[in-house]
Amino acid sequence: MTEKSSLLLQEQEKNTQARTEHSARSELTYDQRSFIMNGERVFLNSATIHYFRMPREEWREVLMKAKLAGMNCIDTYFAWNVHEPEEGQWSFEGDNDCGAFLDLCAELGMYVITRPGPFICAEWDFGGFPYWLETKQGIKFRQNNEAYLYYVDLYFDRIIPIIRERQLFAGGTVILVQVENEYGYLMDDTAASAHMNHLRDSLLQRGIDVPLITCVGGAEGTIEGANFWSGADGHYAKLREKQPDTPKIVTEFWTGWFENWGGPSAIQKTAPLFEKRMMEILRTGYTGISHYMFYGGTNFGGYGGRTVGSSDIFMITSYDYDAPLNEYGRVTAKYAVAKTLSYFVHAFGALLMETEEVPAEQIKVRHPQGVSVRGRSKGNEKIWFLESHKDERETFHVTLEEGRTLPVALNSGQIIPILDRVEIAENVYLTGGTMITGNEVVNGELTLFIAAEAGQRSVVELETNTLNVQGSSMQVLVERGQLNGAYRFDLVHFREPGIIHLEASGVPIRFVVLDKETMDRTWRIAGGGEPDQLRYAIGFDDVDVSLSGQVTGMISDPNRMIVLLGSWTDGERTLTGRQFIYGEANDSQSGIQDEHVQESSAAIQHAPFTTPPMPPKLSDSPELSRVTLTAEQRASSGQPEHFSQYGQGFGYLLYECDFERSVDGITTLILPDLQDTARIYVNRVEQALVRQVGAAGVQVQTTEGKNTLQVLVQHMGRLNFSPYLGESKGLAGPVYIGGSVQDIRRNWHSEHGVVHLDEVNHLQEAPLLSRSFTLDGMDRAILVGAVSQGLRINGMDVPMEGYQDWFSFNTLDLSLYLRHGGINTLEMLYSRTPLNRLELILYRSEDELKDWHMAGEDALLPRQWEAYEPPNDLDNHHNHGQDADYSGNWSANSVRNGSYSQLVWYRWRFAKSAVPEYFRVNLMLRLTGMSKGTLHLNGHHLGRYWQIGPQEDYKIPVSWLQDENELLLFDEEGRTPERVRFLYDNLSQYPWVVVE
Repeated sequence: MTEKSSLLLQEQEKNTQARTEHSARSELTYDQRSFIMNGERVFLNSATIHYFRMPREEWREVLMKAKLAGMNCIDTYFAWNVHEPEEGQWSFEGDNDCGAFLDLCAELGMYVITRPGPFICAEWDFGGFPYWLETKQGIKFRQNNEAYLYYVDLYFDRIIPIIRERQLFAGGTVILVQVENEYGYLMDDTAASAHMNHLRDSLLQRGIDVPLITCVGGAEGTIEGANFWSGADGHYAKLREKQPDTPKIVTEFWTGWFENWGGPSAIQKTAPLFEKRMMEILRTGYTGISHYMFYGGTNFGGYGGRTVGSSDIFMITSYDYDAPLNEYGRVTAKYAVAKTLSYFVHAFGALLMETEEVPAEQIKVRHPQGVSVRGRSKGNEKIWFLESHKDERETFHVTLEEGRTLPVALNSGQIIPILDRVEIAENVYLTGGTMITGNEVVNGELTLFIAAEAGQRSVVELETNTLNVQGSSMQVLVERGQLNGAYRFDLVHFREPGIIHLEASGVPIRFVVLDKETMDRTWRIAGGGEPDQLRYAIGFDDVDVSLSGQVTGMISDPNRMIVLLGSWTDGERTLTGRQFIYGEANDSQSGIQDEHVQESSAAIQHAPFTTPPMPPKLSDSPELSRVTLTAEQRASSGQPEHFSQYGQGFGYLLYECDFERSVDGITTLILPDLQDTARIYVNRVEQALVRQVGAAGVQVQTTEGKNTLQVLVQHMGRLNFSPYLGESKGLAGPVYIGGSVQDIRRNWHSEHGVVHLDEVNHLQEAPLLSRSFTLDGMDRAILVGAVSQGLRINGMDVPMEGYQDWFSFNTLDLSLYLRHGGINTLEMLYSRTPLNRLELILYRSEDELKDWHMAGEDALLPRQWEAYEPPNDLDNHHNHGQDADYSGNWSANSVRNGSYSQLVWYRWRFAKSAVPEYFRVNLMLRLTGMSKGTLHLNGHHLGRYWQIGPQEDYKIPVSWLQDENELLLFDEEGRTPERVRFLYDNLSQYPWVVVE
């Protein structure tokens, strides 16, 4: 009996047959070194860009920026909740037209890596799942759960054909498809295999033909990649051990990091560190890098997610990510790094992909202390990676084989690739002690760009049979070495480019000598894959290429020299920025002159630009609409319903109920399951803003007799990653009046003595800690905060399935383990300190509040607009200073100068500003003085705002502006908007010119 082949093999055979019948245009294969496209090795230099984090009108410019930076591939997730926001209601139009995004990538000649999920993480709400999935009975996410897989299949039925039709075999540029996402963070490959194999087969059954990949965790028949910022060597070794016959790729190279409300600005991954980490990746031997993120974009609407690490790590509206392109699509210092290293890979990637690492014992490079050397080689060609371990910049000398000695200048921690006898043409070998890119024919000359810091000297050697220096715009010293007859160029790097023309063994060669800043402003512009259309533009701060192929460039300094090389309409030439902008006549002082780089006798003509454009101005007197909170006319329910039960995906929910008190005074409101920020009102007076969630206890002022409680909850984003996906948002379950909240970070006991967990401690071998408490008449207990694994209460283990100590947050109901009428003891192993939260919440079951009324977003809409009048601050005399209480909830009794002390909508109507054709502006809204709420422009939901940092300014897409516009701002505290204003970003002030 013949054994039936596996489903995996059946589907692969079926797809192979379909590809053959379709007469594929391209073929992608791979070996242990790299991917191979139509027989030629290809280094995958990929930019992660999410189509759903920007308006469609911005796609082309952002993708073009990636292409201009040397990227040859685009990596994107597909967000299920964007395409099916409500069950059965699919959206693939406009900004959600992901097929059009893939088509645009193909139009620009970019390969694509698609990551359809269904789980995507991405700091995106619910990891990409639509909110309504939570309502499905018995559903368990990211498991072989019948209900879950049923809806996944429906999603795949819609999304996979869009990808399938754009694969290589169908004439598109989709080259890889990812199975799930980072499943290895949940379980190992063996435990994950059933689920991962099911999703893999679901892709194959729907016609996915290109290679399948995974990241952080693998599956049979797929190529696994690694996600990281640092530790390239360790990740490489693990991949090589698991899959020795596949290419090694970094599926997510974390170029920056996300930011959360109230957290610090994520600027720790600096441009120099970014460069070093990329060099480590190249040094290790990876032949694919996906820059996550290359462009981050914006979490418009309610799509910002929430992640583990604390109770309240909610994503800000900006997803700038400190990425190479910022939120507005502007180039940054990291962009310059990515571009330079991508140009290096483009120049010498063919060699990199054929090399093996030189064993340490075979390295013959001699170098001083304070530096280290690793290398990669292919035959006699080598690339050495020299790394500085010094505290400051220093010039080192290294001696290569045959006594060839080069000076190499390195910043502290920097890694520089040293080319050693790399063949750049027949019988022409290059050795260089600084960054070199280019290495391709431009306008008939093999052109190399040699870069170093301004004022730095560098040495480049050419080994060739014959050498003629035919012309140079700079002083250059050329000597012939006695050891091997190599021609040694001693170069100095000025701020203005220098060009040297050579002929080596009959090959025309051009050295373009640049300082680092000028290298950052060097742009490679490919012309449809035709070598004779290749162009370089040197000196522009930014460059764009339109749909028609017109090149434009931005100039911030009109005195800067601009050099154009290659097949420009008016030929190669050198001009000052001023000549580009004003069209001034040429003069003898304006730049480099030689027989190969001629200055234009008639500079590019542009009318003089006027003063920089000014942003729209908001009126000092917007209209306003005061919101009176009430849900009393709504139907009642026994317990509060969470967002999904109520049928609302995002926004706000209002919960309201009445309760009786026998005396006036302060008591504690207990919220055992609260996953979002909430404003607490008693008798229409705000009591607190709850920030630390999971469970909370809030002190409130009540009066004798009937009291009305209102809880206004803003959906701040669902977990985008954790084993606990699908948490209920809003109030889930009962609420109680009366109880206590204890901060229990202090006074834990161990064999070493008392330990305070809110202090820095250095305890060895994770000692066991214990702490006791009494119930004081309560019968329910919740522990919330940074617990550690192995928690025990009264000698009984408390299960915490899936929890990891680095999550730093969990909410545990301890009620079943309590010892009534005596001492209760908590035990857990020491993990780390200081902890930002660990609270014990005690309350009584009999104190549950009943008969709730609820109102959704419709109850908060503006009803009646009125003229704006600044509030009288004397009306707020009852407020006392803004102080945080012991639970981290902010008191509403705070000084609110310029506040209506209630929910308020503001409305401005403004005209779109005129922008001269020579400028490209980016508009932002600065919300100085406001509190917390949402922004809306012409019907577009711009996202949440919260003026607790780190975000200060909010993106206003220019493509969403009309001639006449409406801006709506909803502020939870009714703060007055005297200082709210529009701004252009800094680069909006500089002109763009046409380059021909």
